[in-house]
Amino acid sequence: EVQLVESGGGLVQPGGSLTLSCVASGFTFANFPMTWVRQAPGKELEWVSRISTIWNTYYSESVKGRFTISRDNGANTLYLQLNSLKTEDTGMYYCAQGGYYNGDIPLDRGHGTQVTVSS
Repeated sequence: EVQLVESGGGLVQPGGSLTLSCVASGFTFANFPMTWVRQAPGKELEWVSRISTIWNTYYSESVKGRFTISRDNGANTLYLQLNSLKTEDTGMYYCAQGGYYNGDIPLDRGHGTQVTVSS
């Protein structure tokens, strides 16, 4: 059974930073691309970023240059570094197993971690 547990969210002021983590279990983490998606209040899920099995990284235009995705296969952990946060980055952030093209929102996701950007 795929299990994904996100952490690291919180309340941060505009311009601040956060690091999100996602610990994976139930599958061979190194063999899968991984994805971050988010959902703002009252809006649909939005693709944020993905990382391939060979460490190629991809970002949505809204976060490019501010967010960094990475992975630690030895620790079965996916990361998302969020810098220069804006109020519009507020939302629930989910990690997901898979993601083979930009915009792909995989079905296997964790329960999410809340990011709130507010002064």
